[in-house]
Parts: sequence; structure tokens; C-alpha cells
Amino acid sequence: MNSTDLIAVVVLGALFWLYRNLDSIKEFINDQLYGDDPSLGVNSNGTRDLAEVLKDNDKNYLVLYGSQTGTAEDYAKKFGKELTARFQLRVMVADLENYDFHSLNELPDNMPVSFVISTYGEGDFPDGSVNFEQYLNELDPDMLDNLRFSIFGLGNTTYEFFNGAARKALDKLQDAGARLIGTLGEGDDGAGTTDEDYLTWKEETIELLQNELDLHEDEDKQFESSFEYTALITIGNSTSLGEPSKQYLPNATLQYNAEGEQSGPFDLSQPYVAPITETKELFQSKDRNCIHTEFDISRSEVTYQTGDHLAIWPSNSDEAVSQFLRVFELDSETIFDLKAKDSTMKLPFLCPTTIGAVVRHYLEITGPISRQTLGLLVSYAPESIKEHIVTLSKDKSLFATEILASKFNLADALLSLNHGETWTGVPWLLLIEMLPKLSPRYYSISSSSLSEPNTIHATSIVENTPNDITGTNITGVTTNLLRNIQVIKNHDDAASLPVHYDLEGPRGLFANGQLPIHVRHSTFRLPKDISAPVIMIGPGTGVAPFRGFVRERCAEVKRDGEECLEKMGKMVLFYGSRDDDDYLYRNEWVEYAATLDAKFEIDVALSRVQEQKVYVQHRLAERQEEVSKLLQNGAYVYVCGDAKRMAKDVQHAIVNILSESKGLTEPEAQEIVKAMKVAGKYQEDIW
Repeated sequence: MNSTDLIAVVVLGALFWLYRNLDSIKEFINDQLYGDDPSLGVNSNGTRDLAEVLKDNDKNYLVLYGSQTGTAEDYAKKFGKELTARFQLRVMVADLENYDFHSLNELPDNMPVSFVISTYGEGDFPDGSVNFEQYLNELDPDMLDNLRFSIFGLGNTTYEFFNGAARKALDKLQDAGARLIGTLGEGDDGAGTTDEDYLTWKEETIELLQNELDLHEDEDKQFESSFEYTALITIGNSTSLGEPSKQYLPNATLQYNAEGEQSGPFDLSQPYVAPITETKELFQSKDRNCIHTEFDISRSEVTYQTGDHLAIWPSNSDEAVSQFLRVFELDSETIFDLKAKDSTMKLPFLCPTTIGAVVRHYLEITGPISRQTLGLLVSYAPESIKEHIVTLSKDKSLFATEILASKFNLADALLSLNHGETWTGVPWLLLIEMLPKLSPRYYSISSSSLSEPNTIHATSIVENTPNDITGTNITGVTTNLLRNIQVIKNHDDAASLPVHYDLEGPRGLFANGQLPIHVRHSTFRLPKDISAPVIMIGPGTGVAPFRGFVRERCAEVKRDGEECLEKMGKMVLFYGSRDDDDYLYRNEWVEYAATLDAKFEIDVALSRVQEQKVYVQHRLAERQEEVSKLLQNGAYVYVCGDAKRMAKDVQHAIVNILSESKGLTEPEAQEIVKAMKVAGKYQEDIW
């Protein structure tokens, strides 16, 4: 072999090695460019100055969001994407948490700002928007006289302070001289109209913006992704197969403290993968299920307080994943990487990854479809149904009748509209940007941090309702996952389950019954004064936090003895269930009563054991005199459960009791309840 042949062999060998290791080389380059965080698409200089970031990235429109569970973020991104697609505006969509606002009145070229803000609890700003709320509170007149803005709020009319955060932001911004474009948009989750409320606000706002900014719509607009897509060949150690955060990838190392506990913080960006130590069925009925689940947090820095919420990170079922992949003719094994085209954006999930991992772990594929989502798919609809798709996307009433009434998710709707046939040619990147991120589900913690400091209990009714239109069941994502784990861990028959899950998880991360969790802190707390009476109202799984409350008091008595019991104010729990078959924790209440003696009482309303249905509000009314006396003695009232009817009916019952016992008019009694809410003496944990 001469030297030329030898060189050719070496070159070919090197090229073959490069081909075989191309993905690993890309991973190394990405690590050097983007640091330790694979969710970041590009470098950032880390500044929190809004005006500076907008100028550096040549933006001419700003959308800011404050989100508690991800919904406001989703709407903000939809709005920004539409402005970009229709008018070629250079839009920056950003989380209020990530920026300071001292330069808000100095934005480039007087650019408009749109705010999308959710309300949490009793009129509160989302946790991550506290800095923005503080900024608003410190504003003086005319400090924002250069600002033009629009605002959409997400709230729930079942709460006393509907859209409290957005309304407060509106007032503060206007008081500081900012000019509102259009009107305040208010989404109402309580009425189930958030999507339509958003569409109405969006259409009105965009029409005003067209005049305000002299915008001209691009008639030939085509979908253009915010990300650069790269197909990959092999799966490497930085490739996500559905891990909940980068810390769980093979190329990362989990951090532990000196006590050997996994270090946090544990939140929406990083959960703790907690072992499930006990799980059991609580119902006796054969047609409904309620699962009690206990998570072990002893090997982590996760802590909670009685009354907090547990976030459980779900995945999509095998059946839902299979249907979604089939509808769009996607290959679950496809490996790809994304890079954000815009330095102000983050990737929607860990990358590189696979299509199968994204559909199973990262995308909300089973939620209800919106008119806007259907409208985005018009260009890709089969010609035979395209005209009908256009009509549906524009006709609110027809969409409600044909799609919403059938309780379709995206795949259901598209299969139904196309007579069971698949949709070819829908860009994968469009689906990524169109669909919300699969978000954690929150449950009222049913344990006490005093009696169970190392475990967190969750109580969840399994959603499993037949859909006569599709012939399948409408199933809750997380509750059915918990039921799958309960069945497997207790060696029951899984064949009859309506849906099934990959319980091993990515690279076996969830094996042997483990799930990602984090704790969301709440203000739903027992009074610090142990002598204050407590009235608890919680039908169904609304009893969950009250189980924690009562266990807390029992633990205090066991710790502090008779003196504690003597000081303790009376606790009365009004609990409702259908019948004895779904009477939750029935035997436990007897034990608690034995520990707390006369200081604890449970009044049960079994709604379906007699001809006339009896609910918790009826029990309150029947015991008007005693409830009135407890209120006069400074009782705290806690309500947990259904927001649409129960919470309203309970509040009405309390108002009636106050009105009749104190000789007040109904409006006067309502003002007392409102004052109690402001003072934290009437608290609601409702959904």
C-alpha cells in the first residue's frame, strides 16, 4: 500500500468515525455553547433589564406573562406567535419572573406591551410575579406615561376576587399614566369559557393594534417555526427520553446535602422523583375509583406544611400516545434536536429528544381542542373537509355543538372530521408550538407535616367517563396513572383498566412505583391560635386537606398532652359523599374522635341514600344555631372541593346563617363574609 492509499484509508476511517459519532460531537459543541442547561437554545448575557434585552434582540413588541400553572404562559405564546405570523412583528414573549421593570417606560420606539396574567388564590399574583406586583405598588403618577398596553387576565368567577391580579395590574398601570389599548380581557375558568374569552379579547385587541401601529396583514402567511430542527442518528447521554428535568439525564449528576438527601429546590423546573410507599383503593363501589397514594420524601430536601398542594407530574397513556402518533403519521423513534432562532426564547422541552418522548411526556395531547388550534390546521386539512374546518374555526356556536359537546381532544376531533382517516403533512414543529406543555396536576395534601414529615398523602378520584361519540372513555391523565400504579403494586388485574401507562419511565426512572413531584405552598392553614374554633366543609375529595388538619391536631395532642386538648377550639367537619360505598377514610374519623374527644365532630351528608338529596350546605343550615355560635366565637371557615356549585352553595348557606342570627340584610351578611376572606378567616381551596 503506497502513501496515497494509506492517506485515503485514514481519511475514510476518520469520516466514518465522524459519521458514527456525529451526535456526540454535537452534544459536546452544545455543551460548550449553551452551558449546563439543555433547555436553553442560545446564549444570554443574563441581564434583567427589559429595554436592553429588547434593543439587543431587535424586538418591536413585548408580551409579558405571569403564570401559576402554565396556562397564562400558553396564551401569551399563542398571542405572540399570531402577531409574528400575521404581521411579521418581532415579538418577545417573556416571563415576568425573569425581568426587572425600571426601564418599562423607556422601551424602544414606544413599543406596546401585552400582559397575560393569571390570578392565584384570593386575588393574588402568581408566585413568580411577586417582583412585578412590588414594582406596581411602588409606581408614582406619570411614571409610565410613555407606555401603551393591553391586558388579558385568567381567573375564576367562583372566587370572590375574580381576576384580582389582572384588575390590580390594570389599575396600577393606569394610575401611573400608562394608556390601555382596548379593554381588559377576562378569562373565566369557572364558566369553562377561557378559550372563547381569549379569542374575543384577542380579535378586538388585534383590530385596535392594526390601527394603532398601522399593521398590514400578510395574506400569504405560512407557518414558520421559532426553532431550527436537526435530525439526529443516535441517542446519546444528553438525549432526553422523557426525563422531567436535565438533572435526571445520564450526563448529569444529582446533588445531595451532607445528610445524604437529594438537594432542591424542587419546583416547576425540577421535581423530585419520589417513591410511592403505599397506595390503595378507597371506594367500595365497583364503578368508581378513588386512590390514596403516599409519597416518600425522606431522602430529599422536600418539605411541606399541612394544607399545601402536591404537584404530580404525569405522562400520557399508551392509548393516547398511539392514537396521536397515528393521526399525524409520526414515527416515535425519530431523534431530533431543536435550537431557538430567537435568543429570548427557551426550548419547550429538553433537547435533543425523540418524537415518542415528546408525545408521551411533554405535550398536552388529551385536553379539549380550541377553535384557534383548529384554525391553525386549516392549511393542512384534506381538501374534502377543508371548507368545513374553516367554518368550524370561525363559528363559535357550531364549534361548541360539533366539537366541544363531543368532548373531543385534538386527535379525536381530527379523526372524526376526516371520517377516521389520518392527517398527512401537518408539520411536527407546528404541533410542538401549537399544543400546550404537559403540566403537573395539583392535589390538596391529605397528610399532616407534623404527624407525617417524611411522607405526603394524596387523595384522588379517578376520572373515567364513557364517551358515547368516540366509543372510548374520557380519562384523567394523572388519576389514571395513579390507579395503574395502585393496581400493579397491589398485584391486581390490570387488563380491565381503561388506559395503560409506561410505568418504567425514561431509562427506568419511574420503576417500582415512582413519580416526579413538587410541593406548591398554600395559604390554606389552620389558625395559629389553637383555641380558635374551626368549621371545615369538604364533600368528596374536598375532605383531603381536612384529613391533614385533623391529623395535625391529633399529633399536637399526642405531643403536648391534655393541656393542649383543653385549650383546643372545637373542630366540626361537614363532609359529603354519595353513600357508604364512597365514604372516604370512614374508620379513621372514629380514631380521630377518640383522640380529640368532644373537640372534633364529623357531620356526614350522604346525598343518595334518600329520595331528597342532602348536601353539606343542608347540614350547615340544619345546624344554624351551633354554626352561628361558633362564628361568634371567632371560628375560621374552610371550604374545599367543587367551585362551580358547592362553594357557592356553602357561601350562600353561611350568608343566610349570619343574616338570620344577626338580623342583617343579605348584602350586609355578604360583606361580613368578604371581610372574613380578606382577613383569612374564610378560606377556599376550590377547583
